Amino acid sequence: MTDTFFKNRRILIVDDEERMVRFIRLNLEHDGFQVVEAFNGNQAINQVRSKLPDLVLLDVMMPDLDGFEVLKIIREVSAVPVIMLTAKGEEDDRVRGLELGADDYITKPFSPRELVSRVKAVLRRTEAVGAGTHGLIEVDDRLKLDFDRREIWVDGKLANLRPTEYRLLYHLVQNAGWVVTHDQLLSRVWGYEYRDEPHYVRLYINYLRKKIEEDPADPKYILTERGVGYRFVDFRRGKQGKSEE
Repeated sequence: MTDTFFKNRRILIVDDEERMVRFIRLNLEHDGFQVVEAFNGNQAINQVRSKLPDLVLLDVMMPDLDGFEVLKIIREVSAVPVIMLTAKGEEDDRVRGLELGADDYITKPFSPRELVSRVKAVLRRTEAVGAGTHGLIEVDDRLKLDFDRREIWVDGKLANLRPTEYRLLYHLVQNAGWVVTHDQLLSRVWGYEYRDEPHYVRLYINYLRKKIEEDPADPKYILTERGVGYRFVDFRRGKQGKSEE
């Protein structure tokens, strides 16, 4: 995507350290982003409601409400993409943020290039997936997909997929019957910048299975090709298979 795609996108920075906010603001504005600020959790929630940002950069360690608590409240009112900022970098914190609905995380300290790269990558993948008419896809009696309407139906009910889950499912279904490697999924769903983050794929595959599979422990739609990647069942030929997980 060109730089004009990102120009004037509004980014909300949430951090109780003014120097950190100033550092992030300068780098984002240099790349053409608009920036709004919040220095605590309550301000952040108000800014999300009033300023309608395109993306939130949310610090984990804050004095009144920590980033996880703020994220929970944001997810009750908005699907805005959220990138967590953490000084810990511990896997448990990263996974907790992702499970609560964060789209990514950046571990402090980070470079201006990494910051801007991650922001652009998240904005890219939260956009509507490709143009074109796909129509209603009936995988079987319980799973129906309509990528034009961005609707996923499971047992007659709309499944609530986050943008990254939706994009991941889209690329799997587009290649139904074929194995899509971990690297291919990282590149297509998250972006080239994420080539060293293979745990994202496994984590979000698990999220998807919990939302669309009848038995996530014995999936029939998203099948694992151990050591290679994942394959969506070839519903067009009625082929079924067994996952190795």
